[in-house]
Amino acid sequence: MIGTSLRSRTAVAAGILCAVAATGQASAQDIELPGQLAWTAYDVGSGGYNQAVAIGGALKNELGIDLRVLPGRNDVSRQVPLRQGRVQFSATGVGASYLAQEGVFEFGGADWGPQAVRLLLAANGDGNLGIGVAADAGIETIADLAGKRVAYVVGAPSLNENITAILAFANLTWDDVERVEFSGFGAAWEAIINDQADAAFAASTSGQAYQLEASPRGLFWPPLPHDDTEGWQRLQERAPFFIPNDGTEGAAMGADNVNEAATYPYPVLTTYAEQDTSLVYNMTKAMVELYPTYQDSAPGINGWALDNQVFAWAVPYHEGAVEYFREAGVWTEEHDAHNDALIERQGVLAAAWEEMQGEEVAEADFEARWMEIRARKLEEAGLSVVFE
Repeated sequence: MIGTSLRSRTAVAAGILCAVAATGQASAQDIELPGQLAWTAYDVGSGGYNQAVAIGGALKNELGIDLRVLPGRNDVSRQVPLRQGRVQFSATGVGASYLAQEGVFEFGGADWGPQAVRLLLAANGDGNLGIGVAADAGIETIADLAGKRVAYVVGAPSLNENITAILAFANLTWDDVERVEFSGFGAAWEAIINDQADAAFAASTSGQAYQLEASPRGLFWPPLPHDDTEGWQRLQERAPFFIPNDGTEGAAMGADNVNEAATYPYPVLTTYAEQDTSLVYNMTKAMVELYPTYQDSAPGINGWALDNQVFAWAVPYHEGAVEYFREAGVWTEEHDAHNDALIERQGVLAAAWEEMQGEEVAEADFEARWMEIRARKLEEAGLSVVFE
């Protein structure tokens, strides 16, 4: 289980934060990045895409750097350009970070396996991530999703596994709902507006959530009561990256309409372990020190602030990012220990994948055999399996 709330921020001295904000313009002159950068992100209109575009505007205005943002419909389509080196970074979610690290679902196939993913920075905002439903569908609790039309996005294991975990909160599975398949995140939410589905997963700050809220059907976020201990245990057994949160930012929620539910960092800025340390260091520096110039420019974007970072999450940070955080005075020995443990977990997974390569298995049996080896290796190392 990861923490108790993302409202628990990294302990950062106020003087350090003020210094970073005050010297942002001056220190920006010391940022060394290529004239053109490329990221992948979620679909056009998503919270992650909108934030990436806003950050690109700050990079252009302050440093003269062009940021090209490539939208991807699903986790694999966002990860392929990163793995191929066509983009340097990806503003993504748990699918192409945590699930890719774990080598499960779409990343459990023969052409993928566990990925050596690294973080630079994460957006920990005041919104939630959860199942949004049409307000006219008669769904007031997660249990009310039984028999309703729930969107399943093909090729998007993070979206689908998140729904699986949230359904588990109410002791439901996909067998208890009507699964309706869609080709992408945007299409799933358009289907709710068009009365072809009743529920889908999203960040509360995504453009699609606001569109549904403004539509005749309206938007509602079923709560995940924080005092439901058993419900939360079931949820976190399936998705340990989720933690309780009181959402106040986003469609159909606010300071006077708090959504007692869940969240995790979204988007997270990722790369691979082998990415150039200097490039990662300077990208992290730019994200932090240009923050005052893109603050408030998109829903959820304030989650990128340095004092919103949670350095003990589920995926390790890149050494270039760690170098910057150490210089900023916000990285501790405890963070080192946590990060080292996550890198060790990735090493165990890599060793399991190497063993898998020595197996002669029919294509139809590949994933099942991989999951057996993966579970055994993790158990032998005394680590949680999570996905079985």
